[in-house]
Amino acid sequence: MITCYLRYVIDPHKLEEFEAYARAWIPIVNRMGGQHHGYFLPSEGANNIALALFSFPSLAAYEDYRTRMLSDPECIAAFEMDKRNRSIISYDRSFMRPVFS
Repeated sequence: MITCYLRYVIDPHKLEEFEAYARAWIPIVNRMGGQHHGYFLPSEGANNIALALFSFPSLAAYEDYRTRMLSDPECIAAFEMDKRNRSIISYDRSFMRPVFS
């Protein structure tokens, strides 16, 4: 299993718009073979950092998802939503593997 960790720098004045974007992606990732663990929005502390975590069975499965998302109508609509809203200033992506007992 591989878990994608996304760290977003968001416009704190557009938190509602970012939340709508986040809500759109959760079912998309799940439908396309991943397991979304949720988005984590600012509460206390920094008001412009949000996180997302989702897992795929393998890096190959994630790469397949990235290829398929380019032609998926729901993915395209979610990307267009952020182009209109401009709630995301930047983001970075890291991959992690879980450790189980």
